Formats: sequence, structure tokens, C-alpha cells
Amino acid sequence: MVTATPPIALGLVPGPEVRETAVRAALRTVHDPEIPTVSIVDIGLVHDVRIDADRIAVDLLPTFVACPALEVIRSTVADALSGFGRPVDVDFTLAVPWTTDRLTAKGRAGLLAAGIAPPSAPTDVRCPFCESARVVMDSAFGPTLCRSLFYCRDCRQPFEAFKPV
Repeated sequence: MVTATPPIALGLVPGPEVRETAVRAALRTVHDPEIPTVSIVDIGLVHDVRIDADRIAVDLLPTFVACPALEVIRSTVADALSGFGRPVDVDFTLAVPWTTDRLTAKGRAGLLAAGIAPPSAPTDVRCPFCESARVVMDSAFGPTLCRSLFYCRDCRQPFEAFKPV
């Protein structure tokens, strides 16, 4: 019979237990740097969380491969999880594509709070300010790859709309 040497006998002191629910709760405090009214959990970036005896690993899905906020998100996640007392590995994966279906109801509400229309077909976009459907696309290219520019004909407000993917 083979028995493992207890960690204390090897001079290793096991760290405190870390639960996945606590890690996911900490991830809910990490907001998208471009849309601070939405957490990375509610925008659907968190793909996988793994907790081992010696580390925490988080896999995130980029909304767009060339998203300029990826390194900021990686750093913010590592900072948010540093209080667990273990090394944190944060990686972006393309294991499955991120789609706008991953947005939670809270994420959609956060987009509206930021004045950004949640994703929908271009013909179904509604103004986040007055909910009018009388909108026109000014440009398919917004300030980031994931947004387009629209104009509301009723309240006359310009606004961004999250592109459906």
C-alpha cells in the first residue's frame, strides 16, 4: 500500500480552503473596464474556474480576439483573487466562442444603465433612453469592436448598441 507523505511532514502548510462559490463571488466584483455597469460574470466572460491545492485558474472568453481591454481584465481578475492567498492564473481561451447569449439579465440591465442598447437584430434595436424603436444606425463601427452607433429619432439621443454575436 502506497501512502502519500502528509504536506506538513514535507514542510508545506496547506492554505485555507477556497471554495468555487467564493471565487465566483469575487469575480462578480470585477467590472468590464469599458462598461463599468457590468461585471465580467454578467457579460459572460467567465468560462471556467478551477481550484487546486496550490493555485486558482480562471479561463475567460474574449468578446472579440482583438479587444483592447483583455490585459486590463486579466490584471483586475488576478488582483480580485489575490486575497485567497494562492497564485492566480488567468487565461483567455477560444475553447468555445463568446456570444451575446452569455449575457445575463443583470448584464443586459447593466448595458441599459450605461446607455448602451443590449444586443438584438439591427431591426430590433431600441433606444436605451426612451425605449423607442424609431432608431437608425449611424455607423456599424462604434468606439469598440463590440458596439455600433445609433441615433434615436424620438428623443434625439445618440447611443451605442452592443452587436449581436
